[in-house]
Formats: sequence, structure tokens, C-alpha cells
Amino acid sequence: MTDDLLALGRNILRAQPFSTHLGTILDAFSPGHAELSLVVSPLHMQHQSSVHGGILAYLADSALAFAGGSLFGDAVTVEMKINFLKPARGDRLRVVADVVGSGEAQAVCRCDVFCDGEAGTVLCAAAQGTIRRPPAKR
Repeated sequence: MTDDLLALGRNILRAQPFSTHLGTILDAFSPGHAELSLVVSPLHMQHQSSVHGGILAYLADSALAFAGGSLFGDAVTVEMKINFLKPARGDRLRVVADVVGSGEAQAVCRCDVFCDGEAGTVLCAAAQGTIRRPPAKR
């Protein structure tokens, strides 16, 4: 089941042009859990030599949606809050997301965004969001 879910998740990620453009990888995907990573490129940086907050927010949003979507089969983020804790300076970003509570149509998820580099692993952001099953297509 978990291997099938991971394969499905990777197909969904490949169908997202922006995710493909950035080089995002779905590393783990199971019910209520998702892990994504991204190799840092000079194009991801801002003027203070750290990864731009928009990249961190994108990864958090994606991981939250995957974690929640694992329960619904499909999902959209309806709200998200992110706290930037430390500059992301390193070679690789990793985000780990989990569902903390869910109902029939929505899930509250949280995630941590880590940066791996010469200084080791640094927790650079934490986020929480509400993920909702999309309404039936008409």
C-alpha cells in the first residue's frame, strides 16, 4: 500500500510543472505523512545568501497538501501560516509534514522545513495549514 501511494504521489508531483521546474522530490508518502526535498540552486537564493522564503513556503504548502491529500485522494490548501526561524543556508532542503487532526472533508497539518549543509541540519521554518477535500467537480 505505501509503495503504491508513494508511486501515486510521485506521479502527481511530476504532473505539476512548477514542482518539476524546481526539481522537487517526494521522498516519503504514507497516510497522514509526507516528506519532500529540493537540492538548493543559485536560482533559489535571495540577496542575503539564503534560500528565498517563497521557496520555503512553496515546499511547506506542497508537503502539507500531500499529507492531507493522502487521506482524501486529492486536496487543496485553504490556509497556511509559516514561521521563518533561521536562514536556510545549505545544499538541500527537506520538509516533513504530518496530519495532526482530520475530519471528513478537511485536515489540519503541520510541517518542519530543514536545511542540510556544512553546519549540519538546521530547522529553518515551521508551518501549519488546513487542507480540504476539493468540492465535487460539476
